Amino acid sequence: MGGEILQGFKCYDLDGVFRKDFVSFPLVQTVKGSYCIAAFLPEDTDIEIAKLGTFSFPRGMYVYTGSALSSLEGRIGRHIGKKKKMKWHIDFFLEEAEALGFIPIISSKREECSINSKFLEEGEVLAKGFGSSDCRCPSHLVYLGDQPHLE
Repeated sequence: MGGEILQGFKCYDLDGVFRKDFVSFPLVQTVKGSYCIAAFLPEDTDIEIAKLGTFSFPRGMYVYTGSALSSLEGRIGRHIGKKKKMKWHIDFFLEEAEALGFIPIISSKREECSINSKFLEEGEVLAKGFGSSDCRCPSHLVYLGDQPHLE
């Protein structure tokens, strides 16, 4: 897929600090880990999320947390790319929302649930089961509000 699809997206660390080195350092195909995608939905929208159903999403900021235990670059690039087969829940959401940035977390373990739990403390679940069919999390998409401020 190549790192070119990730150019132009901002990358932040877990403290919310912009990481210029992440943007300029291409992720290689074999790097594993978890990731977060920050997205903005410009207006209140009903979105059909595959077999999960149709949900009403208010305007605002969202964060999605996932895992890529084969390739971070491939998975993130797939989600934020425009031409793709609709497969994952986040693919349907990103048809309406704009991906603003991402956080890659390099790890050989599945860390997305512990990362997601931090966002769940600050935000709200609007689509139960979104991206979480293989775990006990209520959702891996968290609504952070219209103008969120995270500490």
